[in-house]
This record gives sequence, structure tokens and C-alpha cells, in this order.
Amino acid sequence: MSLERIAVLGAGIMGRGIAYAAAVAGYETTLYDASPVALEKGAAEIRALMDKGVAAGKLDAEVRDRARLAAYADLADATQDADLVIEAIPENMKLKTDTFAELDARTKPEAILATNTSSLSITEMASATKRPDRVVGMHFFNPVHRMRLLEVVRGLETSESTIEAVSVVGMRMGKECVVVREAPGFVTTRINALIGNEAFRMLEEGVASARDIDKALKLGLNHPMGPFELVDLVGLDTRLSILTFLHETLGERYRPNNLMVQYVKAGRLGRKTGKGVYEYGEGA
Repeated sequence: MSLERIAVLGAGIMGRGIAYAAAVAGYETTLYDASPVALEKGAAEIRALMDKGVAAGKLDAEVRDRARLAAYADLADATQDADLVIEAIPENMKLKTDTFAELDARTKPEAILATNTSSLSITEMASATKRPDRVVGMHFFNPVHRMRLLEVVRGLETSESTIEAVSVVGMRMGKECVVVREAPGFVTTRINALIGNEAFRMLEEGVASARDIDKALKLGLNHPMGPFELVDLVGLDTRLSILTFLHETLGERYRPNNLMVQYVKAGRLGRKTGKGVYEYGEGA
């Protein structure tokens, strides 16, 4: 199964990162967002990231110049010729199942439909389509252009040929792929949610400052980012949504910490709002 045309839904942090990875890997790539403003911003940031990569010597100018990326505010235009559609919209199951039902009607029957969800059920999304064997999870990590892991998530009816096809896509994007059977939180999200929640608990109890907790995990456990640096990058609202889901499905050990809940209620969502656990200046 050869996949050469990729459509990415959602021009947010993850969507534009995935579109960047697809374009520089040589795929004919389309980026969709219902918001023309978000779409324009996302496309501009992808181009800027390519230019930055060339300037830093991390991306060949020829690769940048050959990259094929088109932006569309119309879903049909963005997906009608796609061999693979990767959905990177908010973590809301109703929104995702509605999107997959629409994609099933709009895309060619042989197209693979993938979700970048970090915790939700692939099988439930697949049930909204007539091609559950061609629905799969492709869980990328932020920032996509730097993080090497891709979790390929198998739903109940995902075919082996679908797993193999998207694994080839991942490897062409420069990712190391691990195949995971569908379970709440998969592998990384499930473990990382516990680490992040415990870090908030320690902060609430006054065990150490946020900066010292981050430093301890980076220097003592060799984590590339501390748990508070990471949650500010991902978004506290996103992390809270994931923890709430894991608490409902896996039990009490995933109950969101009260301090995290308070931060979200106060609008301290991380880098995207300029203030999370830490405060960020303009352009951070």
C-alpha cells in the first residue's frame, strides 16, 4: 500500500508539526483548518520552521524548496485526493467521531484515516466509519520536528496492512515507531500523566519549587524536559483533559491534582497563554 498524498487536519501546534514532517519527507501535503486565520498562521510557521532549519544547517535547502504544502479552509478540497488523512483536532470524542464520519464520506474508499489522539479510543472513532480496518492511531510528540517517537496504535479492527503502511510513513518522516494495542493512554501518555500529576502534588505540598523539581528530573533521571516545562508546552488544559479521561477509565491513581485544576480555572494554560506554571514573555 503506497501512500504519497497526506492531508493533516488542524493547524495548531501538533497539526502544523505533522504537516511539516510530511512535507519535508517528500509527501504531497495539504493542511486543513476551519479557521482561515489559524490556517494562515500555521502555514506561515511551517515555512518559517523550514527556513530556520536551513539557516541552522539541519535541513537541506533543496528539501525545503521541493516540499509540497498547500493550505485549505475547505475539508473536501484538502482531503479528496489524500491517501492518508491525519486528524490533529482537539481531544473531544464527539468532535472526533463526527470528523471521522465526514471523512469516511468525503475521502476515497482506500484512504487510511489516522488520529493523533494521545489517549482516546481508536476503535470508537473507527466505528463512525465503514472502513474500521483502515483507521489507526498515529501519536506524534511535541515538537514533532525534534521528537523521534511515533506510537502507532492498533484499534480492534485495524488491519496489519494499515499498521505497516503508516509505519513506513513514520520511518520516512524520520521517526522510530512502536506498535501499541489500544488502551487508555497507550504507553507514553499513561506514564507521563502519572509523573506530571505527582510533580504537581509535590509542588502543592511544598516539597520543592517547580524549577528545582524540573532540574531534579532533568539532571537526576536524564529527562530532556522537566514535568512543568513539558506541561506548559503541551498545555495544562490538554493535560487535565487527559488525566480526567484516565481517571474515569483507569481509576483513582489518575485523579487530577487540585493545584493543576486551579491553574486551568485561572486560565494559566502554559506557553499558549503566556502563563502556566511559569510565566513567558511575548514571543515565547
